[in-house]
Amino acid sequence: MNWIEAVILGIVQGLTEFLPISSSGHLEIGKALLGTDPEMSLTFTVMVHGATVLSTIVVFRNDLYRLLLGFFRFEWNESTRYISRLVLSMVPVVILGLLAEEEIERFFTGNLVFVGSMLMVTAMLLLFSHYFRSREKPITFARALVIGIAQALAVLPGISRSGATISTGLMLGGQRKQVTRFSFLMVLLPIIGANVKDMMDHSAAGFGNVQVVPLAAGSLAAFLAGLLACTWMIRIVNRGRLVYFAYYCIAVGLAAILLG
Repeated sequence: MNWIEAVILGIVQGLTEFLPISSSGHLEIGKALLGTDPEMSLTFTVMVHGATVLSTIVVFRNDLYRLLLGFFRFEWNESTRYISRLVLSMVPVVILGLLAEEEIERFFTGNLVFVGSMLMVTAMLLLFSHYFRSREKPITFARALVIGIAQALAVLPGISRSGATISTGLMLGGQRKQVTRFSFLMVLLPIIGANVKDMMDHSAAGFGNVQVVPLAAGSLAAFLAGLLACTWMIRIVNRGRLVYFAYYCIAVGLAAILLG
């Protein structure tokens, strides 16, 4: 993978991370079309996901500041309860990552038929959630865990993380703005943890075939594109227009299956 290919894939990642169309699925399609090195595939995916996490932190910096300010008062207040629900939502994906890392890696090999099929799953989730009216139910601990399970399933390329978690939250009766905020914040620690683990693994192995320049270029592109996409996605969800992305996922999914 050269730096131009990395920038292209980074932009794809940054734009699709926050839109409910599966960034990992689009990355796999892009890597298959560009013919990138599969040995670097998962590392690149983790790193550009980390870059979009940084863009999430920038967009939600005020929310994070208020949450941390309340948390470090060391009392059971609304900030502490909210952070506790975020942590609970992260448990399923952390468990899956620790117990099935090798199995998950096998899906990141450019299997377009599988990616296309999972994009169809994303489309179905978006279509189902479109017919659930917001009942403004709060995100309780139980609902946070269910949304967390949806996030764990989204480790598969083709299932959109934002699409799965936001759709699940809406089907549980959550208010659009609150569900979107929760969906974007709940991914921070798992992705940061995956980045730290990946860097530690490569450090122990001497970094082998990892190419630093393409990783850096792709990560920067993903960060800048993510800033734009995150803000755009918040507006889209609030206006209830997620259903249009279902049609897009169906079209891209069918194309991926035919290409595969």
